[in-house]
Amino acid sequence: MEHTVLVVDDSPTIVKFVSFSLKNSGFSVLTASDGMDAIEKLSSHTEDIDLIITDLNMPNVDGYELISTLRRNSKYKDIPIIILSSEEEECDKQRGIEVGASSYLVKPFKSTILLREISKYLG
Repeated sequence: MEHTVLVVDDSPTIVKFVSFSLKNSGFSVLTASDGMDAIEKLSSHTEDIDLIITDLNMPNVDGYELISTLRRNSKYKDIPIIILSSEEEECDKQRGIEVGASSYLVKPFKSTILLREISKYLG
C-alpha cells in the first residue's frame, strides 16, 4: 500500500527536495505552503494522509499552531507529525514535542535520516 505524506513548508526548495526524496522512496506526496493551506488539504484528504512533515516558521499559521490544532481534532490526532525545522535550540524541540509532534529533525538534513524517521511510523 502506498502511503501519503503531507509536506508543509513555505520554502519551495525544501518542499521540492523532500517531495523528490519521498516520491523516489515510493510515497505519494501532497504539499502545503503554510499551516492554513495544510488544514485545507487535510480537510479534503483526511483518510489519505498517513504522515505530516512540517516546518515551524511559516506565514499565516505556523507549525506549532498547526500541530496544536490537529491534536485537538479527533480526525487528525493520531497522524504522526515530524517537525523539520532550522530551529535547533532545545527549547524549540521541547515545545514541538509538547504541542504534539512525534519527532523533530533539524535542517539541514539528509534524506536518509528523514526516511528512517518516517519508517518508524509507517514501517
